[in-house]
Amino acid sequence: MERTISTKDLRAKLDRKESIKVIETLAPERYREAHLPGALNIPPEKVRELAPQLLPNKDAEIVTYCSNNH
Repeated sequence: MERTISTKDLRAKLDRKESIKVIETLAPERYREAHLPGALNIPPEKVRELAPQLLPNKDAEIVTYCSNNH
């Protein structure tokens, strides 16, 4: 399922300690500059390589974040 989640809704889920994975699809340099606490970094060019090992639970709720709408 693909949909957009608001910052407010994401904050609420994180505050409730819901089982959710936040993935920042930023270049490593941008991730080092600033990222959401607890977020994992998976740059777009590394998704196929890193996602299976970092996100083994295919039923987990995953929220991705990047610096633009694509």
